[in-house]
Amino acid sequence: MDTLSKEKRSWVMSRIKSKDTKPEITVRKLLHKMGFRYRLQGKVAKGIFKKGVLPGKPDIVMRKYMTVIFVHGCFWHMHKNCTNWSLPKSNIEYWGKKLNKNVARFEKNKRKLENMGFDVVVIWECETKDMPMLLDLLKIRAKKLKIKGGDLK
Repeated sequence: MDTLSKEKRSWVMSRIKSKDTKPEITVRKLLHKMGFRYRLQGKVAKGIFKKGVLPGKPDIVMRKYMTVIFVHGCFWHMHKNCTNWSLPKSNIEYWGKKLNKNVARFEKNKRKLENMGFDVVVIWECETKDMPMLLDLLKIRAKKLKIKGGDLK
């Protein structure tokens, strides 16, 4: 059973952002510092892709490198073996269905993006806490990225 009233729970849930989250901004700042330029929330020039929006609305689109980056919340995308993720103790059936649908939808959109020729990179919320580690992860996961003058710095 939920410990909050319906009104309070609704208010709490309305405060959860779907874009411009702290982990997303951290990744964007690091990419910008590394010399990369990008588009946000899956938007690309209209005419290139249907309605100018990519499947799954990636958080970051680097069309020049045919790479998209998703910054996943550990809870919302069920990051396995992560201390930030656990199934809520109340309303287990609801949350299990909801979170599993999130994961399935992402996998479907990931396949669509890969079929379009994009390299799909996932950065987890917990991985944005340590900047040196995040830099290394970006280097490893975004193999196609090339910066002017050589390797990622």
